[in-house]
Amino acid sequence: MFQLIDDPKEGAPIRVNEDQSLEVPDNPIIPFITGDGTGRDIMKATQPVLDAAVEKAYGGKRKLAWFKIYAGDEARFKFHPNLSDDELSKMNELDARRVYLPEDTFEAIRKFKVALKGPLTTPVGGGIRSLNVTLRQVLDLYACVRPVKYYGNIPSPVRHPENMNIVIFRENTEDVYSGIEWESGTETAKKLISILNQDFCPALGKTIREDSGVGIKPISPYGSKRLIRMAIRYALKHNKPSVTLVHKGNIMKFTEGAFRNWGYELAREEFRQETVSEREWGIIDMKNRHPEWDTETMARELHKAGWEGFNLEDATETGKQKILSEIENVLKELYESHGGENLKKKLVIKDRIADSMFQQLLTRTSSYSVIATTNLNGDYLSDAAVAQVGGLGLAAGANIGDGVALFEATHGTAPKYADLDVINPGAVILSGVMMLEHLGWQEAADLVVKALDKTLRDKTVTYDLHRLMVAEGYSDVKKLKCSEFGQAIIANMDKV
Repeated sequence: MFQLIDDPKEGAPIRVNEDQSLEVPDNPIIPFITGDGTGRDIMKATQPVLDAAVEKAYGGKRKLAWFKIYAGDEARFKFHPNLSDDELSKMNELDARRVYLPEDTFEAIRKFKVALKGPLTTPVGGGIRSLNVTLRQVLDLYACVRPVKYYGNIPSPVRHPENMNIVIFRENTEDVYSGIEWESGTETAKKLISILNQDFCPALGKTIREDSGVGIKPISPYGSKRLIRMAIRYALKHNKPSVTLVHKGNIMKFTEGAFRNWGYELAREEFRQETVSEREWGIIDMKNRHPEWDTETMARELHKAGWEGFNLEDATETGKQKILSEIENVLKELYESHGGENLKKKLVIKDRIADSMFQQLLTRTSSYSVIATTNLNGDYLSDAAVAQVGGLGLAAGANIGDGVALFEATHGTAPKYADLDVINPGAVILSGVMMLEHLGWQEAADLVVKALDKTLRDKTVTYDLHRLMVAEGYSDVKKLKCSEFGQAIIANMDKV
């Protein structure tokens, strides 16, 4: 099966059904990549935690069958121990990539469907692009999923970090991060600018400076809808109240605005019985509370309540009819299935402008549970959200595609701390929790979360959180090594 590594000696493969549901055996084969730098420390601490949770939750009837695969420096020095940096620098990009990401690694993740990964460093030389990005692109892991939640009693820059409990679905393959750009002054950039200025920009009344660098921002209905579909399915499965489409469509109407529109379109076409738009919700809720009101009264009251687009007084006759028709159509089409007590059971689909969303995360944190957004917005929002709950040390993440999922820490390799047994393994432990949930092993996942939370509340923490707690005036804080932190979590499994 593999060229450079042996087949797994134990366990059984996970199978994926047509509807993307998983058939998980009691001993699933889980490929894992140790990672570079501190990856060696955090993976050693993480795997025993996950193993202990599975053992305790299922009484020994289930087990993770770990299968080591290789990436990064570990792959290079195992399979190419005599390759010099000079030889590497002369390789073409594909051959150099294979040094750090062997084909066996991709094949193992494809075959066994679920994998856990430590952080990887992008090597210098050879024109090699980010190994993390390459894994996502080659495996078509189109959704970056980042749950953001407050644990323990760790310091936070906000007053109520416990209000944060959201999952961000970030599109992973499109937008300005797709890497389609040309440097200022290059012949390609000049040629493209010339064509745009001559044939397309005049109709827009705009001109691009000739010395500009140029990038392309592709946003497609295919890429947008599959990301939003995953977010909606997640929200429905986990009984979340809403999915928020975050975009900058007020400025970029045909890319970010289209992302928003395609999201609403998808919800209507594929999830009509399970979902309701925020605007539809407002109309139906008003009818629930005031069934005696006629359409015109409802429009006026919706306007008074702050809903946009219901101002009859300032509308033309055509505009007024459009407002009234919207209310009538929503009630005619949806009230029977979505009205009354049924409204409480529906998933609300809403949207927010990206810059406003940063404020909303701070001021109305608990109003949001699942966010679906474009690549760049998702990058910014997820890191901003994580800052409210203690930073990247506890930031879990996964990159998920159709039938394949790669769970990983979201922080870097921190090479100066490598092999010192001091780094916080919390991020990859929580990524392991996501993996257990993905497998459907919720009991084991819950056990890890409860034990981790107790460990943090006991103020037994790694150096990064110790420093923060001491600076904030916490007393009796105990500093643990990376491995000790993992063992403390295991010990607390008997106490939660």
